[in-house]
Amino acid sequence: MKQYIFTFLKGMAMGAADVVPGVSGGTIAFISGIYERLLNAIKSVDFGALKVLQKDGLKAAWNHVDATFLVALFGGILVSILSLAKALEWCMHSYPQLLWSFFFGLIIASAIYIAKQVSQWDISTIGALILGFGIAFSITFISPAEASDGYLMAFIAGAIAICAMILPGISGSFILLLMGMYAHVLGALNDRNLVYIGIFMLGCVVGLMFFSRVLSWTFKHYKNVTLALLTGFMIGALNKVWPWQNVIKTRINSDGEEEPFLLQSVMPNAYTEGETMLIPAIVLMILGFGIVFLLEKLSPEQTVSE
Repeated sequence: MKQYIFTFLKGMAMGAADVVPGVSGGTIAFISGIYERLLNAIKSVDFGALKVLQKDGLKAAWNHVDATFLVALFGGILVSILSLAKALEWCMHSYPQLLWSFFFGLIIASAIYIAKQVSQWDISTIGALILGFGIAFSITFISPAEASDGYLMAFIAGAIAICAMILPGISGSFILLLMGMYAHVLGALNDRNLVYIGIFMLGCVVGLMFFSRVLSWTFKHYKNVTLALLTGFMIGALNKVWPWQNVIKTRINSDGEEEPFLLQSVMPNAYTEGETMLIPAIVLMILGFGIVFLLEKLSPEQTVSE
């Protein structure tokens, strides 16, 4: 029972990571030593599990998919997401520089951690690092779309975002932000729109079942290249969460409200959108960095295999 309490708490940490566009839940799973078990458990939910259920009964099938572990982990994720959504929405509107500073520290530390997992740096891994950086840095200049909040889009967003959520290094919330779905999903969580949340979660399940197998194969055959690519992606994405960004163009959204459309990262002394809050921002950057560093020190060595 004790181990599943810790699994629940690790799930809460993953949920906290997944709900913000900073560090992915996959990174937390990787650092906390449960990543390989998570992938294997997800992969085991297949037709083979149904055969075990028919042949040996419910208990055998439950053990086959490591269901107690999955229930404890995803229970923690769900509790964390539901409890943090409102607070994060408030922070994003009231203290954006401080929130983005915290995310910035999280991403830097996570990028360093993932890079340390690359056992050999050569032409292929360096090339993957540069490619990942180039892709992510280019994406940060793309203004978030304003997507439809319909059910079909919720399903598609869930299927795509979950792929990022289980990758160590890429934030699913960051992908939702780029798709223009972050506000819709966060709003549904805060409003307890169970139908919308359910359709989004169904998309997550479908995406998770497929992508966990692809990811496991990729790590088995191209682990160093994959980790280097993720490291580059994280470094390139830092531009998106830089705390001091001036608005250079606005637009009117579907609710008739004016919102930022194009942003430009600037040094704190050139920031014109409000108080720079430089000292507390630096403190929160250090705090975010320290949390990942502490998790790394307290957790067992982690590997990824088939």
